[in-house]
Amino acid sequence: MAQLSDRLNRLAPSATLAMSQKSNEMKAQGIDVINMSVGEPDFMTPEPIKQAGIKAIEDNYSKYSPVPGYLALRQAIVDKLARENHLTYTTKEVIVGTGGKQGVCNAILALVNPGDEVIIPAPYWVSYPQMVKLAGGTPVAVRTAFENDYKMTPEQLESAITPKTKMLIICSPSNPTGSVYTQAELEALAVVLRKHPEVFVLSDEIYEHINYVGFQASIAACEGMKERTIICNGVSKAYAMTGWRLGWVAAPEWIVKGMNKLQGQYTSGTCDVSQMAALAAYQGDQQCVEDMRNGFERRRDLIVKLAREIPGLKVNVPQGAFYLFPMCDAFFGKRCGDTVIKTSTDFSMYLLQKAHVATVAGDAFGEPNGFRMSYATSDDNIREALRRIKEACASLI
Repeated sequence: MAQLSDRLNRLAPSATLAMSQKSNEMKAQGIDVINMSVGEPDFMTPEPIKQAGIKAIEDNYSKYSPVPGYLALRQAIVDKLARENHLTYTTKEVIVGTGGKQGVCNAILALVNPGDEVIIPAPYWVSYPQMVKLAGGTPVAVRTAFENDYKMTPEQLESAITPKTKMLIICSPSNPTGSVYTQAELEALAVVLRKHPEVFVLSDEIYEHINYVGFQASIAACEGMKERTIICNGVSKAYAMTGWRLGWVAAPEWIVKGMNKLQGQYTSGTCDVSQMAALAAYQGDQQCVEDMRNGFERRRDLIVKLAREIPGLKVNVPQGAFYLFPMCDAFFGKRCGDTVIKTSTDFSMYLLQKAHVATVAGDAFGEPNGFRMSYATSDDNIREALRRIKEACASLI
């Protein structure tokens, strides 16, 4: 009998994509579902960036591109890191890939050996532990506290490190919580890490421009950390370019060389047209980024206000990204008819069936008492979705 590889059998499917698919299936049946499960800006790619893509097609950018990305784009990324993050890199320390997701996965595959442990603060993006498993590593989830805005403390980090620890993954601003680490908080983590020079840090900064607290702090800026930090970023969230599939990594040259070898064997270079569009994004007027950020911040304020009006939900104020991650465990043990809520997955499915609102259960993010809502949708959708959720929650007794 045909069998999939053990490697694939170890992996779980993406919960966010699964919920999005369920909501699309219900929509196809004519049901009015509001999809708050997907992490995708609802804005369109800004016009100058689209025009750069069109020009690239007209200029016959349709051949194989260099595996690490065009030099001009890597230079633009180096310039961006210097200008916005006050970090000094060379083009040899940057590699462009097919989406931010590939950059994260390539970095893990380049460094993690079977048996290595990777510390992942929870709630975490659903793909991190699966990518670690793909590399043969062991994900070590460290559950953070709602009261600390879901941020890992130095004490938690210290207690999680063992002789097998190879990497720490940090996502700031965070998917799924919207939490943002300050430079002081990152420095406190760096104090611990400096005692363990064998531990690398993967810093996922894909949401850096959707930030409501000002300057984007990076652990790479902490003393002694740049030499073992892998920054993963891209154009998907900041420039509403999810479908262009372009991400990048900035890391020590020897790590980038390893990633280049890996990428050269299974995707080669990223789409030429997307690279030219990304070049225009980084070199062009950044007002479009600020306009979208302002839009997301307004929606953040709206969804927090409405969610806090729902008895039973525990809601904090996310400081970045476009997600709200409320605690819903007050509803565990309650029921509506034959439906009994025992877990966040039950709660999320109840909201889909009863309220026709698609969310993602916290079980998938390593926090079983919460659930994620994306507010990358219109104000009207947010108002209607929260109205429906409030009504559905009131039906649970």
